[in-house]
Amino acid sequence: MAPTTSNLVSADLVWEIVRSNNAYLVKRKESGGIQFSRDPLNLTNKHNRKHAGFVNEKAIGVQPAEKNGVKVISKKESAALKPAQSSIEVTHNGGQSTRKIYKAVANRTAKSGYRPDLREAAVARVSAVRKSQKEPKPTPEKKPRGAKAKKAAATES
Repeated sequence: MAPTTSNLVSADLVWEIVRSNNAYLVKRKESGGIQFSRDPLNLTNKHNRKHAGFVNEKAIGVQPAEKNGVKVISKKESAALKPAQSSIEVTHNGGQSTRKIYKAVANRTAKSGYRPDLREAAVARVSAVRKSQKEPKPTPEKKPRGAKAKKAAATES
């Protein structure tokens, strides 16, 4: 039987070692000492044990893909010692309806028993990615109100 990371070192111990200093940590002193994470497998970008993708054996990440698509990345528990083979990427193209993508992501996280606690965060992240990919509507021209409207109407006629 091949050793897994759980046989070598616990995820809790890894978190205790790297929580105050790691490559993904972003500290902001101006904002009251708040800490964020740039980990691609962190759905909420909060620096905490639950959402740290590089620490947990099971983690899910959502990133934008080409042509308004969404890429869902998950970790394989069995390939924990092989970083190149440890992630699975599933790309949902932009032509699919957003609801179908939500359902697929929710099924990937919760129904298969992978990480049901991250289902809501994963769907929220997909929603944010899809919203950021939409073209913004043009802002309509402001209509004059009150005295300016009366003056504009008088000049037109």
